[in-house]
Amino acid sequence: MIEFFFDCSSPWTYLAFHNIQPLAAELNEPIEWKPILVGGIFNSVNPSVYAMREQPVPSKMNYMAKDLQDWAKLADLKICMPPKVFPVNSVKAMRACLWLAPQGKLVPFATAVFEAYWSREEDISQDDVLISICEPLGIDSKALLTGISQKEIKEQLKSNTEEAIKRGAFGSPTLFLGDDMYFGNDRLPLLREAIMKSRQASQAS
Repeated sequence: MIEFFFDCSSPWTYLAFHNIQPLAAELNEPIEWKPILVGGIFNSVNPSVYAMREQPVPSKMNYMAKDLQDWAKLADLKICMPPKVFPVNSVKAMRACLWLAPQGKLVPFATAVFEAYWSREEDISQDDVLISICEPLGIDSKALLTGISQKEIKEQLKSNTEEAIKRGAFGSPTLFLGDDMYFGNDRLPLLREAIMKSRQASQAS
């Protein structure tokens, strides 16, 4: 089982979310999607992210921009960085992912949120944007907006974020295979290798 802690407000998470699905399907490895608030993680354990935004290193930022676009081209995704609204408040979108999970609609909804924000530069903190995302997916937007205000959903998002922090996360996406943690889209080859080695060890025992 792959545990995938994620927040749609991260471009690297968009890449990993996109790339992990064919990998998991190929290996027949289930994914447990765990929506979080990456801002909560930054506030608790990784405030250096804010410092970097305030005082960026130009050469590093230039390379990161190139690196992101290289990965986006490889995945055939359009990622505008930075989008018009950045950073964005993703709390409603992430609560919506949690609310939709039991209905089996987390993945299509999250995919649409990533596309809306990173490809079309829409402000996913706004209700009208979330409503426009719901309609093509056959999601009752009124029920969703009511659902994301439920105490249980709010508490679950907070709990997921706290769990990620306790297990060592410092950003999004954070993936776990058992107790082994992997951070970022570019660690997926390491995750693949770990899955294969785990299966080989199980077969040998």
